Amino acid sequence: MVEPGPGSLQGQGGPRLCSPSAASRPRSSHADFSCASLHRAAAPAALLRTVDVDEERLSAVMSGFSLLHLVSRSQPGALRPCGRPSGGSGTKKTQVKNFSQEELKKRLTPLQYRVTQEKGTESAFSGEFTHHRDEGTYTCVVCGDPLFSSNAKFDSGSGWPSFFDLMKEDSITESDDFSAGMHRLEVACSRCGAHLGHLFDDGPKPTGSRYCINSASLSFQPKQEVTVTSCSEADNPGASLADDKSDL
Repeated sequence: MVEPGPGSLQGQGGPRLCSPSAASRPRSSHADFSCASLHRAAAPAALLRTVDVDEERLSAVMSGFSLLHLVSRSQPGALRPCGRPSGGSGTKKTQVKNFSQEELKKRLTPLQYRVTQEKGTESAFSGEFTHHRDEGTYTCVVCGDPLFSSNAKFDSGSGWPSFFDLMKEDSITESDDFSAGMHRLEVACSRCGAHLGHLFDDGPKPTGSRYCINSASLSFQPKQEVTVTSCSEADNPGASLADDKSDL
């Protein structure tokens, strides 16, 4: 017996012989889909609900694996513009000075509070100390701990005050910061925990460090002249002290 095969076209392969065995006939994907649909339709409703739940769980698990894959591929080494190892390299010490938030809100300006307590960032080139050139010491605006000397300040062109060294090695703490889609080292005051800015490795010699600091995190103590008086001059109050002044 001869009849057109399923899916055969006139002029393309001609007629096909019917096979007495259904197993010998080619099965199309459409047939498989229809068969699966029929089996699903015939399945009990409780079983279908179980299948749907399992599919949802499988989808959630696969989403978790996808997220883990993305995290595992986002290694700190690939997102490290600061060029420093994860975890920081500075000396860490426990905070020894705590202030209530009510006190800080009264004592600090809104910008100082946002930067030091909420890890905010002031706009570039807007800070008080960006182009500051006076000699002296830059201290933490919250607790007054000395942080940077004016001798270590340089113009990085970044728009924020920049320093290549600390006054004391343990004056700040370093911690990983993965915000803004990259890895940076956050620096904070070791004494009170106030947020200061970030540390990068593109600074000048001899350290190669660039402490990029918010002006709102800093206060400034100008360099003072100290008068040195000898014993003989103390006996003669009218003597000139002009030649005995020295800068510290």
